[in-house]
Amino acid sequence: MTIQTTSPSPTGDSGLTVRARTSVLADLADRISGAVHGPDDAGYDAARSGFNLLSDHRPAVIAVPSNRFDVAEAVRFAASEGLRVAIQATGHGPGPSADGALLINTSEMADVSIDPIARTATVGAGAKWAPVLEQAQSHGLAPLLGSTTDVGVVGYTLGGGFGWLGRKYGLASDAVRSFDLVTPDGNPLRVSATSHPDIFWALKGGGAGSIGVVTDVVIDLFPVTTVYAGNLFYPAEDAPEIMRRFSEWAPDQSEDLTSAVTLMNFPPLDIVPEPFRGKSFTMIRGCWAGDLDIGRNLIDEWRNWKSPDVDMWGEMPFTAADAISMDPTDPVPAMVTTEWMDELTGEAIDILASRVLPSPGAMPLILFAEIRHAGGAVSRGAAASPNDRGRDGTFLLEVASIVPDPQLALAVESALRLTREALAPFVTGAAYLNFLEGDEKSERSASAFSEANRRRLAAIKAALDPENRFCHGVSLV
Repeated sequence: MTIQTTSPSPTGDSGLTVRARTSVLADLADRISGAVHGPDDAGYDAARSGFNLLSDHRPAVIAVPSNRFDVAEAVRFAASEGLRVAIQATGHGPGPSADGALLINTSEMADVSIDPIARTATVGAGAKWAPVLEQAQSHGLAPLLGSTTDVGVVGYTLGGGFGWLGRKYGLASDAVRSFDLVTPDGNPLRVSATSHPDIFWALKGGGAGSIGVVTDVVIDLFPVTTVYAGNLFYPAEDAPEIMRRFSEWAPDQSEDLTSAVTLMNFPPLDIVPEPFRGKSFTMIRGCWAGDLDIGRNLIDEWRNWKSPDVDMWGEMPFTAADAISMDPTDPVPAMVTTEWMDELTGEAIDILASRVLPSPGAMPLILFAEIRHAGGAVSRGAAASPNDRGRDGTFLLEVASIVPDPQLALAVESALRLTREALAPFVTGAAYLNFLEGDEKSERSASAFSEANRRRLAAIKAALDPENRFCHGVSLV
């Protein structure tokens, strides 16, 4: 067997050289301390697999670096062999297929350290939010994590990162102090507001995988310990009424509150608690990070307006933040798409309710549609960020599906696409980068950037990666 090395073009066409696979693997293995896997190796499938089981790429070779020096050597190796480079940590937000490329799997680089005096965390490329949150909370601090602590810190942050503290403190990318980056020529750099500021700007929301490998990030932490958060579960048939009320109520609330209305079709699986299993609900969810009594009174407005079927809002330690979104913890085959809306109109509400919630006796193709209220610090940070259009709307829509059977994939993809098409008159046309996956990440990522920012990003990309070797992340060209 041989490795067919490929040109660093977005299509991956035209072979340049052919060498014995065993020789190529041996060369790379000699250069790094971490593991190296080829397609015939026992560890290959595990190293290429991520959280989203629908992503089934087949890299020519996989490097699992132990440290930033391994990353630099792997990148230099790819350049010498004419290999494209793709990056994977947890695999929650896969990009276009990395077939034929060198895949750098950073999952072993998971060190986390907290500086409680500076209120910062230094986080390795493969670390997830769970250890960052746990260690930070021991000092009364919290990071700007997302809807689940199982997501990788670096990839999430590079894409912006809109979590349950977002309206108060901004996106995760706003909290970055510095990145350690290996550029496409294998050059290690530390970038910050004062060192390589253009690259720093591009990484703070410009998306992952396009201008190098981030090996470490230093982020700010915030004084959050106890919050008032959770979910109110209302009947699915009340969705239009509840969504209309939410669209009027949410924009009037303090930035201490980040909230959402969610149409949820719980699957009939044993992992789902019995009261929710196989049922559909309209949910009001969110997190209040201010005075707890004020937060309680705020959610009492909903309770007094209409008594929920299930009430799971209450005081909670921020270490329990996963309970807000209740995301799955085991790998799943999933599809996701996104849109921004400046206004949640009655027409858009009716489209979502009719397309997401199933007819009696029908199997839903969409797992959930969540509309998160933005504004606040999310919008204020837009002007200084590369992804200015991708964070400047009022309401962020995420629509997601689980694909339990590959034969359903086309039907699920069609349901998501048709929902987006029906909503087209009511959206801004911008995308939130962290809710784009696969080919859609390449096709729609440019919509997160204004034209001026897109040109600036393209220039930074061209200077760092003139051969477009890093072509498996967010498209910047």
